[in-house]
Amino acid sequence: MTTHDQLVTKLKRAHTLGTVAELLGWDEQVNLPPDSSDVRAEQLAVMAEAQHAAATDPEIGRLLGEIETQISALGSQPSHKATAGTATRSTSIADSDQMVIVRHARRDYDRATKLPADFVREKATHSSQAFHAWAEAKARDDFASYAPFLEKHLALARREAELLGWGDRPYDYAIDKHDPGLTAAQITTLFAELKLGLVPLVREIRESRVRADLGLLHDFPVESQRVFLREVTERLGFNYRRGRIDVSLHPFCSGTGADIRMTTRFDADRPLRSLFGAIHETGHGLYEQGLPRVHLGTALGQAAGMAAHESQSRLWENQVARGRAFWQFFEPRFRALFPAQLAAVSSEALYLAVNAVQPTLIRVDSDEVHYNLHILLRFELEQKLFSGALAVRDLPAAWKALCAELLGQTPANDREGVLQDVHWSGGGFGYFPSYCLGNMMAAQLWATIRRARPGLEEEFARGDFSGLLGWLRENIHAHGRRFDTLELVRRVTGVELSPQPLLGYLRERYGGLYLK
Repeated sequence: MTTHDQLVTKLKRAHTLGTVAELLGWDEQVNLPPDSSDVRAEQLAVMAEAQHAAATDPEIGRLLGEIETQISALGSQPSHKATAGTATRSTSIADSDQMVIVRHARRDYDRATKLPADFVREKATHSSQAFHAWAEAKARDDFASYAPFLEKHLALARREAELLGWGDRPYDYAIDKHDPGLTAAQITTLFAELKLGLVPLVREIRESRVRADLGLLHDFPVESQRVFLREVTERLGFNYRRGRIDVSLHPFCSGTGADIRMTTRFDADRPLRSLFGAIHETGHGLYEQGLPRVHLGTALGQAAGMAAHESQSRLWENQVARGRAFWQFFEPRFRALFPAQLAAVSSEALYLAVNAVQPTLIRVDSDEVHYNLHILLRFELEQKLFSGALAVRDLPAAWKALCAELLGQTPANDREGVLQDVHWSGGGFGYFPSYCLGNMMAAQLWATIRRARPGLEEEFARGDFSGLLGWLRENIHAHGRRFDTLELVRRVTGVELSPQPLLGYLRERYGGLYLK
């Protein structure tokens, strides 16, 4: 094998071990018997050690050094200028497939080798224990029992940042892990501009006399819901021969393109929640299934970042599945599965329910208009936790105060407040901003796609979503981590990431429904 082939073999081995750990994590939330959590924590710790050992193999360092020496002698060629609507590949050596793999492998290797094996084991063990502590605390509405686990996660996050040379900017490191190249300062600027335009829109809609009646939708048998969401997600393009969907406490998607595990949750009186939760996770799954399988285990077979990932899930969930064209096609089947439940519900009332705008304390149940306010709340609190301005013990009170300010509501308990999300139980700090960034990116991509394919929504009305999926495959999925999020947006849309397309999209869709 060539030196590059040897490197790729090593990278894929480390990746494969990571997928085994990921599968154990999926099983932990879907199938694990309640009294077996201690065993799973040990299993995950062992897998984390094995994956870390493979990722820090000195042979990877030697191979990287040899390839970098060869590449540095070659220089680079001028790259072609990208045009809007396509992420044209550069012809420079620096952007060649081999160099993309090497550049990211170097970054990942240098980071991994700075983390001691005992730290990796400790973090993996704690993440498993903290998940179960969170689940129990949420069930009992008992934040105090979970607080020590969150405090340790913060300590581990700061220690990891210190080990990697980010000790003076631990929150920037947390963000960079999910969206390389982005900082809290950049996000703060984008979010401030978004808030400036979003708050007036929220106020206008709240003052509208138009109201969706979600009380019309109740007593929808779960088994029929399963049938419908399976048919919808298959029609969107998800390959169930390389994936599945199950039920968990908090919906998620994990795995690689060769084996995708998605989850949702069901409620007979809230059928749209399970549907849109499944479509959201399908967006993630479609991205993973669209990454070049030949490159799995290297940067070219991995997503650009979590903002890019969320752009895919949010685009399918919102721009597509909440649109009229989508329901033109799927409404007859929805009514056929639930004839009694929908007999008295008009098409317009159903469409308004699909696009209901009502403030809620629960992020995953939030409508599009309010959703980003939930992310602004979490972003502000995370920054304060990392700066030391907010202690974990004071988090519930701070959460309630910010809810009142941003959402006009105050949680009655911590279950519908600070304990509602799973992310912090796994140490997932810096992830929440990705949702809002993903919404911005989705809206910007949507505007670009509609210009590139003017008949797109007519295709949806016929049940054909292949044109959209093909466009995303070519312009987003095919590039893996070749470009970071901001560069990918520039190349595909021709402009910098901005909240303005999102604000324009929200006003177009929801203004048309509520501001008549």
